[in-house]
Formats: sequence, C-alpha cells, structure tokens
Amino acid sequence: MTIDDFSVQGVGVGPIGPAGPRPPITVGPQSSGPTFSEVLEQKGKEVKLSSHAAARLKSRNIAWDASRQEKLNTLVDKAAAKGARESLVLMEDVAFIVSVRNRTVITAVDGQSLKENVFTNIDSAIIG
Repeated sequence: MTIDDFSVQGVGVGPIGPAGPRPPITVGPQSSGPTFSEVLEQKGKEVKLSSHAAARLKSRNIAWDASRQEKLNTLVDKAAAKGARESLVLMEDVAFIVSVRNRTVITAVDGQSLKENVFTNIDSAIIG
C-alpha cells in the first residue's frame, strides 16, 4: 500500500460552519464593580507590611485596620509623586518607616516610643 491508496479525492479543505464575521463572545451578566485589571492594579498599589513591621505592630499593640491602610496608601501615593524613596509617615500616634518604591512598611513605632527616637536613612517625612 502507498499513501495514494488512502487519499480521498474531491474533498476540499476549508472552514467549518458559515463563513463571515463571528458574533462577539459574551460571558454572563456584566457587573457594576471594578474589573479584574482594576482590582489587580489597586492591589499592586496597596502598601504591604514587612514581617518586621507586622511584629512591631503586634508587640506595641498598634491597631491595623482598613481605614489606617487606606490613609497610608494615600500618603504613600503623595510621597511617590514627589519622588520620595524612604519616608517617615506620621499618622495620629504612630510613626511608620515606609519604602515608597516597594510600597512596604519597614517598621512602626507607637507614640510612647517616639520620644528621643532617631530615624535614619529617610529622605522625606509625611504628616497625615
């Protein structure tokens, strides 16, 4: 047998189904909430806590909640817009040292521990 024995003559190869433009694909009902890319972008902008900072918050009984997170996000955005790299962020009775480029809190100090403290390696301070 040769390959010619298996060939089918007269059968053309072409598209299956009707020719022409296809209708757009729709997936379920559209929600009024943020898109996936918007959520992903917002998560990328959110300030994170380093493990050291999380330990300092816990050991110094500093509350961390959504409103504090949101305010810190806003203040870090302002620092980034001014070109800051490492900032001292003073919020209420807490000081945060933040890597603006990495959007990461490096450490946190409560109001009682602020007195006579020296902060080094910062290029900016934000009072919020």
